[in-house]
Amino acid sequence: MGVMRVLEFVRRCVRRTNETQPPEHVSCYSLQGLTVLQLYPCQVNAHLGTTPNIKHIAIGRCYTYITLVNPSLRFDCEEIWRQFEEVVSRQSSCNVTMQDYHQMFDVMAQTLPCNKFLFWSKTRALMQSYAAVFKHFWTLEDTLVGYMFNDLIWCGQDEDSGFDFSSCPRWSACNNHPVFSLWRQASQNFAEMACGNITVLLNGSIANAFNRRSMFGSVELDSLNPQKVDYVNIKVVTSLEGPHIESCTQGSIVDLLQILHSRGFRWTCTDSDQKLLILMCIQDPNRTFCQNFTNNFELRSLTSI
Repeated sequence: MGVMRVLEFVRRCVRRTNETQPPEHVSCYSLQGLTVLQLYPCQVNAHLGTTPNIKHIAIGRCYTYITLVNPSLRFDCEEIWRQFEEVVSRQSSCNVTMQDYHQMFDVMAQTLPCNKFLFWSKTRALMQSYAAVFKHFWTLEDTLVGYMFNDLIWCGQDEDSGFDFSSCPRWSACNNHPVFSLWRQASQNFAEMACGNITVLLNGSIANAFNRRSMFGSVELDSLNPQKVDYVNIKVVTSLEGPHIESCTQGSIVDLLQILHSRGFRWTCTDSDQKLLILMCIQDPNRTFCQNFTNNFELRSLTSI
């Protein structure tokens, strides 16, 4: 979808909102026709125990994925679940390592196309919109493992086999948390596959936009291969009205660029990507910035004809 088409949607959304309904009732999200699931379950809920009906949810999502989402794939959903259950249900809740999941990942390995990998850190909502509108991107959420286990919680019992449905430890409580280990392995696999031009979305409205302790900073960045990746295209985005804390020339993002340079990566860095600004205005079209931005963009487009 081109910038002008997205811009026209924003213009209509702003006009319709101003004419018919107050800001709190805005519902202009038709560009996001694809439902994008959130990844990495909330740690706050981890103590509640394994997600009820997790087996039916996971297997059902697997069949949905290979039947409707990506029907060209052939996977044995029952075997994937067996491998997963074998890892989690027979070990204590703080004793599941990344390596324990290797057999499961072997039976659900995917090959993804180059030039389509999208990474992110502290930009989840924007990443979802970006990937939904510009559908040529692949995120970890778009893989089978991301689709199956998104937003689920699981752990084994410490003194018996099987899942613990009453209580699971928080991620911070142990080094080898079963949920954290799976996502670390999934993130590593995803980054190791990355090839061609890749995109990274970072949040310039917070300190430490690039954080070495994040999943991107601690796992994915180190797993990228400079022999396979042509360019790392970093897009720094801030909230529409600030604060503007970090940028391509300021803060922790400078550290990221130095790491990329030292490892032999070629990179680009953009602070104000027009497509990202437009997407944020779709979600909050009544902002003064969005109305001014839309009018100015239209004026520049007309004068360039």
